[in-house]
Amino acid sequence: MFAGHIGVALAAARVEPRVNVGIFAAASLLLDLLLWLFILFGWESVAIPANFPRTHQPEFVFPYSHGLFASVLWSTLAAAFVCLLTKSRVGEKKSRSALLVAVVVFSHWLLDALVHRPELPITGAASHQVGLGLWNNMSAALVVEAALVLVGALLFFPGCGLSRRKKVALAVLSLLVLAFTVVGMTVAPAPPSATAMAGSSLGTIVLVCVLIGWLGSGARERQA
Repeated sequence: MFAGHIGVALAAARVEPRVNVGIFAAASLLLDLLLWLFILFGWESVAIPANFPRTHQPEFVFPYSHGLFASVLWSTLAAAFVCLLTKSRVGEKKSRSALLVAVVVFSHWLLDALVHRPELPITGAASHQVGLGLWNNMSAALVVEAALVLVGALLFFPGCGLSRRKKVALAVLSLLVLAFTVVGMTVAPAPPSATAMAGSSLGTIVLVCVLIGWLGSGARERQA
């Protein structure tokens, strides 16, 4: 899942407009950012199975980025980081922003548990693994992903205070991410190697988050 996480980020930016939507995008994709970094470092792994052209599902070993306990830890650290960045704000508002960022980070694990086969560990790689396997019904999985983007956009854009040009650009970017996700899960060829997959995925995540942050700058800060 990729575009669906962006949909969650857009919805979160509606709830807490004091935080740039790019921060929520980075939070929603933090676990994947860590995953691809850890794969490049050799700490986690991804394999391209022989049935990839049919399923488009790599096989992961990712306890440090996508384990349940690890996800709770990353959510907590992300919240602490937001608190440090917003140290000049009123305590209640700072806590709200930090809590919402933590929720967005952890939402990644929940959505991945919905679509992945049982491969998300509770703790370490040898622990019990979970996953509801919605990707086995790819049409339904992509409908869910598109719905998350649509709901997020419908919540974020009204009253966000962005210029018309930025709204259009951000909407187009969201649709491009959705299209990229659909292509990647249906007709894209198998990547040449795990390293190539990690590098391209990492670069895409960083680029998307930077663009969303740039386009989302200047949004009106509505008082909660």
